[in-house]
Amino acid sequence: MNDPLTLALDASTYSGTAALVRGSAVLMELDVPMRTPDRESLLPAIASLLDRAHVTPREIERVVCGAGPGSFTSLRIAAAIAKGVALGAAAPLFAVSSLLLIIAGNDIAAEPGRYVAILDALRGDVFAAAFEVRPPASVIELCPATLMPRVDAQALALRLSACVVGPDQESRLMPHARGVARLHNTLDNAAPEDLALWEPSYGRLAEAQARWEREHGRPLAGT
Repeated sequence: MNDPLTLALDASTYSGTAALVRGSAVLMELDVPMRTPDRESLLPAIASLLDRAHVTPREIERVVCGAGPGSFTSLRIAAAIAKGVALGAAAPLFAVSSLLLIIAGNDIAAEPGRYVAILDALRGDVFAAAFEVRPPASVIELCPATLMPRVDAQALALRLSACVVGPDQESRLMPHARGVARLHNTLDNAAPEDLALWEPSYGRLAEAQARWEREHGRPLAGT
């Protein structure tokens, strides 16, 4: 059985990434800024990626989207694109942790050890998850993604004898969709998401929703 042609994308930060993957091979990849003065950049970049690879959207056999946590607006854009491509191609949609893509999407995935991957959540907080890279090529989650004070993430790393990695660390490691190539065995055994129900894990409420709920003293309907 041939490995499915997979479109992977992630937009958990202010950079969007995408990759065309088959099995453990990255056929083509890109990264673009998510915030530009006049337009949304990720969808046109993905269209260009497919065009350069001579692949039509209907040829996509699997879609994998970074599920967050991270930037609320960017995650929503990536999720909408992923759902649209999956629906148009009649392809299954899978979700993976964007914090996992910090590990799997960079060369650190070839270096056995323990890592705490973090993304800035503002207000002194971070989204953090702990992973262990085990030879020959597996990444095991030790602690799931959690919103916590930055100092607690450092303490978690100390307890696990782990290295802290992320965009604002010395490592400067960003989540990247190409990491899906290192996760293909895991995805082969995973269940696809329900297109009608799946939403990214934002990690915390959007500021506008949080403000509304503070002002009204109740949860926003439908959340």
